[in-house]
Amino acid sequence: KLAWTVMLATLAIGPSAAAQTAIPDLRGTWKGDSESIVRGSGNPHHAGPRSAALRLNSVAFTLTVDKQDGRRFSGTFSSVRGNDPLIGVISRSGAIYVVDDDGYTVGTVLAPNRIELCYMMLSRATRIASCVELTKQP
Repeated sequence: KLAWTVMLATLAIGPSAAAQTAIPDLRGTWKGDSESIVRGSGNPHHAGPRSAALRLNSVAFTLTVDKQDGRRFSGTFSSVRGNDPLIGVISRSGAIYVVDDDGYTVGTVLAPNRIELCYMMLSRATRIASCVELTKQP
């Protein structure tokens, strides 16, 4: 009886554990609006006057992932003000880690068609913290 219980528990838990470690396919176009806080002059996407005052702003972004090989991917993050080539990886826990030429991004898969990416930039001239929820386009 105990052996049957253990076997049934293993079968019930096995598929959900495998689903948690499945690598999502990020290829395609994703769109969303950021919620950002900026100190200083910003970057091309969040450009503004050089000031010690904090600015809250929102920018429409498009993430285009054109290459993916397993956990590794590359693409472009863009707004009306510029394009940033990026490279990234997906951890076994499902976390997304991205780097571009001036900052770092940490992300989470929220659903098969939604991800959240949070970007951080630190330099002498500026500080930026920004999150954007992106929806995969059909």
